Amino acid sequence: MIVERASHPQFLSNTYLVADGQGGPAFFVDAGGPVAPLIEAAERLGLEPTHVLLTHHHFDHVCELGELRARWPQLQVLISESERQLLDAGAGSAPESGEGHSPAAGIDTIEAGQTLRFGALEVRALPTPGHTAGMLSFLISASSPAGEPARGAQAVFTGDTLFKGSVGGVRAPGHTTYADLRHSIMDTLMQLQPDTVIYPGHAEETSVAREWQENAFIRVWRGLDAEGAEQCTALGEPATLVLLGADYDGGTKAWVRWQDGSDDIVPGSRVASPQ
Repeated sequence: MIVERASHPQFLSNTYLVADGQGGPAFFVDAGGPVAPLIEAAERLGLEPTHVLLTHHHFDHVCELGELRARWPQLQVLISESERQLLDAGAGSAPESGEGHSPAAGIDTIEAGQTLRFGALEVRALPTPGHTAGMLSFLISASSPAGEPARGAQAVFTGDTLFKGSVGGVRAPGHTTYADLRHSIMDTLMQLQPDTVIYPGHAEETSVAREWQENAFIRVWRGLDAEGAEQCTALGEPATLVLLGADYDGGTKAWVRWQDGSDDIVPGSRVASPQ
């Protein structure tokens, strides 16, 4: 399996080019740029990209979609229906580029459970809501020449649900709930084969096995580490700081519990000790 990555220098958002080998079909996961190195890689490897699979609608994951379409006008762009609606409404996107412009124009839909095939690669869309309502992760499985699943040849592209050592927040445009995010991670992503490579929407790759053992949020969810009980203010409101963990950008991500007992994942920069 070929996986080429390009990361945006400001957003740290990843765009991936994926194929089963040189000279065959290929696809992109997200389009946050910069895509120029991936266009060069596709040409160098003799690949024929046919699709762009979007994990969700946020600007930092779609902002260079036009450049990919300019190079390959036939590209089929797929996103979940609920994310397509948010994209068309402009939620989490840059300002409109012109009156009457529809960001979702020409974008088709793919839903959880659907599969696509690119040569020896099967792509299955997994539902992983939380950071956004219609967030999809894409599970890639490689087959052997005989058509049987190849051992150790599995990867998952997790968008903004799960990162190396961290998790997605649930305060971004189009978000759902902490409970959804936890379910997506623990009951969907962490149920994959331990050697599954995780390609997140931001920063470096990791694996299911590594996150199962080392991710601070998952360790608490597993009962390996205790919840914190420090009182704090989060987003200006009184709360309990359950966990302050590292985030992909060098900052922190906070799991807080509000006074009504509900939980939330917020930027660590928005959490402070009470004065």
